[in-house]
Amino acid sequence: MPRLRRNQLSVANVLLLFREHAPGVTRTPDPRIRNPLLYPAELRAHLLGKLAPSERFWLPFSRCASTVNLVKQRKPTKTWERTRLQNLIRHKSGRYYARAFAGGKEVWKSLKTSHFTVAEAKLAEFLKEHRQRRSNGNGEVSAKMTFGEAAAVHLRNLDDNLRIKPRTRDYWRECLAALQKSWPGLNETEIRKITQADCKKWASAYGKKASPTRYNNTVAVLRHVLNVAIEAGVIYSNPAAALKRAAIRGKEIALPTIDKFNALISEMRAGHSRDSMNCADFAAGLALTGCRVGEAREIAWRDVDFDAGEIFVRGDAKTGTKNWQLRRVPLIPDARALFQRMQSGRPGESLDAKVFRVGECQKALDRACKKVGTDRITHHDLRHLFATRCIESGVDIPTVSRWLGHKDGGALAMKTYGHLRREHSIAQAQRVTFTPTVTKQADVIPFPANA
Repeated sequence: MPRLRRNQLSVANVLLLFREHAPGVTRTPDPRIRNPLLYPAELRAHLLGKLAPSERFWLPFSRCASTVNLVKQRKPTKTWERTRLQNLIRHKSGRYYARAFAGGKEVWKSLKTSHFTVAEAKLAEFLKEHRQRRSNGNGEVSAKMTFGEAAAVHLRNLDDNLRIKPRTRDYWRECLAALQKSWPGLNETEIRKITQADCKKWASAYGKKASPTRYNNTVAVLRHVLNVAIEAGVIYSNPAAALKRAAIRGKEIALPTIDKFNALISEMRAGHSRDSMNCADFAAGLALTGCRVGEAREIAWRDVDFDAGEIFVRGDAKTGTKNWQLRRVPLIPDARALFQRMQSGRPGESLDAKVFRVGECQKALDRACKKVGTDRITHHDLRHLFATRCIESGVDIPTVSRWLGHKDGGALAMKTYGHLRREHSIAQAQRVTFTPTVTKQADVIPFPANA
């Protein structure tokens, strides 16, 4: 290499290296020139490796070195920053996160705020819930709890709840089975891996093929099972909490008129079955007392008090009535006549004997509805018929609500039975008028002024 002056040493060496590695071309495979991502220290190390000892001394004073030194090395930015609170961490974006430990593992939760005072308040709530979940944890769960394991715990909780009736318990099991069938692989999935997006994806597909009522109850089961994992400290929020309920459209109750109902009962009595009379009496009893079908099955003769004019509704011997309350329903004249006729036809029967000899009459109802030419009705529609007839007869809704066994003072009765049948509505509409009425003035006898 020829000797050059001191102020040209570094530039000449760089040019000489460029020509040496890539003669006649404008690009070079040398990483000192080719790779623009090299840090200044790395580029300088490459240059020093190629220079002679005497040239290395003058390199810091050269133009090439001064250009390299202009590129200042940036200090790496910290992703997480500690705060003065032990469990509060600040992200470089400004957001605050809570950090705790459970079972030797870190538990992180975003506090969704960049204000320190707000984060401090949310941190206190998080730590309170965290300590509560750790205290609720037991040996039967682990951090890798699957949905199937949580569902088994939920079913045991249902069995331990004595206030839930057997039919209700069976219905929740049906909803859980529908959930597991509509979500393939759900039982084997770890709950901590179930995200909010997964729940929304399932809900979008299941809501298109299920009724609104079944969809809402299945979503409720999903939330209950995930709450088991929350109580055990496996997760800290319910991913199904954001799922919205489906709107339930109120169905129109098509009830028969009084003439159609009487014709319906007569047609049932005229049937050729051995239980035709019993089915007709059972249908009439449902319509004249307003009892639920399960309550009507359990009415015994000792529950019918002709002197007081009441029926004592007890419900099932084990599960009681729907709301666990005993009630007394007054005997309307048609119901009194029905029970007296039935009792006179069975003389000497024990007081513990059941009043109705059948527990259902749906097939007989369906056949009679076709014969009479009315819409199909069910056992529960006869309860609707009783309530509707009472309201149309002028009985106030709170009283009807007590007869039906509602505990809300009439709110449900107003919502369900506040409608009026078409015939009654038309008759009541004739009483509304905007024509001024002429009021007859009373006869006035004037008295003399001097009297």
